[in-house]
Amino acid sequence: MTEPRSLNSLEGRCALITGGASGIGLEMTRTFASRGASVLVFDLNPEAAEAVQELEQCAVFTGSVAEATDVNAAFSAAEKYFGPVDIVVANAGVSQNCPTLDLDLEGWRRVMSVNLDGAFLTAQEAGRRMIPRKQGRIIFTSSIYGVVAAPERLGYVVSKSGVSAMTKALAVEWAHHGIRVNAIAPGYVRTPFVDDLQARGRLDIGALEKRTPIGRLIETSEVAEVAAFLASDASGPMTGQIVGVDGGWTAYGYV
Repeated sequence: MTEPRSLNSLEGRCALITGGASGIGLEMTRTFASRGASVLVFDLNPEAAEAVQELEQCAVFTGSVAEATDVNAAFSAAEKYFGPVDIVVANAGVSQNCPTLDLDLEGWRRVMSVNLDGAFLTAQEAGRRMIPRKQGRIIFTSSIYGVVAAPERLGYVVSKSGVSAMTKALAVEWAHHGIRVNAIAPGYVRTPFVDDLQARGRLDIGALEKRTPIGRLIETSEVAEVAAFLASDASGPMTGQIVGVDGGWTAYGYV
C-alpha cells in the first residue's frame, strides 16, 4: 500500500525560483529540492549553474526577470525539463539605499524594473500557465520594507510595497482558479551581501540585532522553510498573506 504523501512534501512538483542561485534564493532552491521538488533556477548570474550543480533535479535558465521574453523562455525551459510548473517563487530583487535627493531616474527605474516589473511579469506568466490547469502556488519575496517604511530607501520601499499589494490583488483575482498567492516579508537576513556591508562599514549588524526583538538576524534557512511551507499542502487555505519572517521587527514600535 502506498504511503500518503506528507502535507509538507513537494515530491513530484515542479518549482521555478527567480534569483535562485544566491542568498535567500539559493537556500530556497536547496530546501525545495530536499523536499522532492524539481527546480528551475531562473537567475541573471551566468555562473548560477555552478551554485546548484550538486543538486539533482535542478536546471538553470540564465536571463532577466525584467524582460518578458526571458520570463516566457524560463517557463518553457522548466516545462521542457520537468513538466508543468506547479510552484513559482518570484524572489529576484535588488536593494537600494541612498538619500532621495540623490536618487536619479535611472536608479529609480532600475529598482522598479527588477523588483516590481520582474515580479509582475513572473506572476503573469505563471497565471497564464496555471489558470488552465486550475492549480498553482505563487510566492513573492517582499520585505519588512514592503510593510513598514524607512528613510533613504524610497525606491526599495515603494517597489516592495507594490509586491505586497500585488500579492493580495492576485490572491483575490485567482483564488477561484485554484491558485494560491502569498508573500514572505523577511527582515534583515544574514547573507554574504550583509556580511560584506558590515565589513565595509556600511551596515552595523550589532545595531540591527539590538533593534530586532529576538536579538539576532534571520537565517536564510528560516526564510526558505517558510517558503516551502507556503508551497506545500500544509499551508491549506492560506492566500493573500504577507508572512513576516523578521524576528518581530515590524511588530516592535518602541524606540
